[in-house]
Order: sequence, then structure tokens, then C-alpha cells
Amino acid sequence: MANDTKSQVNIKLISTICPIDGESETLEMWLNGHLLEKAGSMYLKYEEVQEDKTIRTTMKLGEEQALIMRAGAVKMRLPLNIVEQQIGHYESEIGSIPLVIQTKKMTFTRHEVSGDFYVQYDLLMSGQSVGNYTLDIKFTEVQ
Repeated sequence: MANDTKSQVNIKLISTICPIDGESETLEMWLNGHLLEKAGSMYLKYEEVQEDKTIRTTMKLGEEQALIMRAGAVKMRLPLNIVEQQIGHYESEIGSIPLVIQTKKMTFTRHEVSGDFYVQYDLLMSGQSVGNYTLDIKFTEVQ
């Protein structure tokens, strides 16, 4: 079995949220993170700070399945699967809120230590769509 590899990467993340009742919002961030290869899977890890609070994100990347896990100021588990709906959750002050994730499109192109991950999905709470989300992530090894 191959050794686990870890590389420092620069990440460009573009997140677009189109809520059902509201204006579309696009957020672009440049982050530093790590790309890990473990047991044949690729993981992208990074931290972001929003309003003086740290959010740690780990993404398991794939072409048909992916997983976004967030911890810290935001706690969330978002499984993505191009074939079928998935159940995730978001932790808030009032407890855990179940989420249904309907993945519309997902692509993952990987090179040695760089790549592109794109996903578009709908998020449902209590059977109602709350919006359409798009994540476009590009990462390259720090030279």
C-alpha cells in the first residue's frame, strides 16, 4: 500500500448561493490548505475565518461521491452523491438540523498536486428546497 502523501496547496474557492427567496450571492476566497492522499482517496483541508471565528473544512473529493465536513464555528456534514439523494446535517444553537442534498452536477479533475472540483446541489430542509448551491474549487501545490 502506498504511503499517505500530504502537500501544501493554494486554494481558490468560489461559492455561489441562490436561495429560493432572495438574491444570489457569490463569495470568492483564496485560502491555504493541505491536499492529502490516504487509502486511495483525496482530501482537501483548509481553515477559514468568518467574523473572528474559525471554521475547519475537510473535503473528500471524488467524481461521483464527495463529502464536505465542517467543524469549529460551523458544524456540518454534507455528503454529495451524483446518483442519489443524501442525508446530512447542520448543527445550530437549537440542535441538529437534518438536510437532504440533491447533487445536480459534480466533476473532479486531478493532476499530480493540483486539481479542480466543481459541484452544484440543491439543499432541502423539512422537505422544502432552501436553495441551489455551487462550489468551484481550484487548488495548486505551493512551490
